Amino acid sequence: MSLSIKMDIDAVEDVTCLDPELLQLPDVSPFALKASPQLVEDFFSQWLSLPGTGHLSGTIVNASANFSTLNAVGSHSLSSMFPSSNAPPLSPRSSSGSPRTSKQKSSPSALGSPLKLVSEPMQEIIPQFYFQNGCPPTKELKEQCLSQINHLFNNPLNGLQIDEFKAVTKEVCKLPSFLSSALFRKIDVEWTGIVTRDAFIKYWVDGNMLTMDIATQIFEILKRPGCKYLTQVDFKPVLRELLATHPGLEFLQNTPEFQDRYAETVIYRIFYHINRSGNGRLTLRELKRGSLVAAMQHADEEEDINKVLRYFSYEHFYVIYCKFWELDTDHDFFIDRENLIRYGNHALTYRIVDRIFSQAPRKFTSEVEGKMGYEDFVYFMFSEEDKSSQPSLEYWFKCIDLDGNGVLTPNEMQFFYEEQLHRMECMAQEPVLFEDILCQIIDMIAPEREYCITLQDLKRCKLSGNVFNILFNLNKFVAFESRDPFLIRQEREEPALTEWDHFAHREYIRLSMEEDVEDASNGSAEVWDESLEAPF
Repeated sequence: MSLSIKMDIDAVEDVTCLDPELLQLPDVSPFALKASPQLVEDFFSQWLSLPGTGHLSGTIVNASANFSTLNAVGSHSLSSMFPSSNAPPLSPRSSSGSPRTSKQKSSPSALGSPLKLVSEPMQEIIPQFYFQNGCPPTKELKEQCLSQINHLFNNPLNGLQIDEFKAVTKEVCKLPSFLSSALFRKIDVEWTGIVTRDAFIKYWVDGNMLTMDIATQIFEILKRPGCKYLTQVDFKPVLRELLATHPGLEFLQNTPEFQDRYAETVIYRIFYHINRSGNGRLTLRELKRGSLVAAMQHADEEEDINKVLRYFSYEHFYVIYCKFWELDTDHDFFIDRENLIRYGNHALTYRIVDRIFSQAPRKFTSEVEGKMGYEDFVYFMFSEEDKSSQPSLEYWFKCIDLDGNGVLTPNEMQFFYEEQLHRMECMAQEPVLFEDILCQIIDMIAPEREYCITLQDLKRCKLSGNVFNILFNLNKFVAFESRDPFLIRQEREEPALTEWDHFAHREYIRLSMEEDVEDASNGSAEVWDESLEAPF
């Protein structure tokens, strides 16, 4: 049987298997229609005469004609194929009707009318959502950007030099001004000293940089070609321009040595907090999750660099560098075990210092065996003075985890606390037994498995830093036990400040006062009455 004949049969069956209930005539009872078949025929004839159904009548009439022709052909074919005595019996009729009829009865509201034609399904066009080179800008955004570019590039043939390019970085790209040199070098790959209008449009507009978020823009500008990460070297041009242009750092113009130290310290801080993998390769994901972009924008808007507490504060650099210089007695820019044991007025135990120099928490960048370099000291100092941060918790967790199995056991904690207990006895302080300390730690951390503390357990607790102070920092352990009400109130009044912020502020005041006293004792004609921002 051909496909067209089969479709005609289906259409006729749809007509002949007419259910009065599907006509949806509210004024006529379905029972009356079933009892009077002639009435149904009259309604059907009237429906065919309507203008809206004229185009359907030809299909139904043709289907009826084809159906009658098919009956004749089909009966002749069947009789020729099977003798009357050998013809197979017909399938018994179901009392519930054909499947098509049952389907129509089950959902009349979905079809509306049994004679309603089913339209072809609409093909939904899904717009493109992935662009290999970034999403192209809209027409309106592109026109707005081109208008700003035309205004700034007065002479499109000659272009702009590097000192004239800062307005483009700020107004068109909406980036911090101290990224201007890095962006200029990214476009001027031939080192001609000029960026033309067409070259800038090709990189910024045609390269779809315009539609990227600011973190991705900074990442693309700073990273080297072919790399998928940023290294410490990639941030040096940014820090050089910041030192050259920021009003809060002008006093360092005549001290290039301390300019370099400040830049190094800022870069070390960035990688300490953001490069969570610790491999020295800062990915785009890490950059987006960190606070560096917001700190850059803050530093670009704020004239007082010391108010930018994240990464860029000069006061914070001053505290770090002075601490390192105090411990480095021979000033070879390296620190050994005996130097570090004096940190914080001999606050640390020998056992924890040995673990640091075994490079358990972090491999030293210095190439001198048994010596800690400046970068290593920066990582240590941030971990020691702000044990509430996640990098600090990871740093000290690796120190206490002697077997490296990812769990702190009572035996490991007791190993470090034994020296604390001995020091308390030597200082005539009332010793606290380890059993009591262990109960206090378990109650404080509330680990998922009793007496097995994981790094995740520590990260869930806000008092985790005190656990490490109890184990190897006697001064902070005693301070925690006494709980100075003034410090507690100060922390509550300034919740946005971290433990490091509080420490750096106190230390900077102390160091500044010592510097003033030293100047006065040396018979200086005038005591430093500037902003105390230039101790060097």
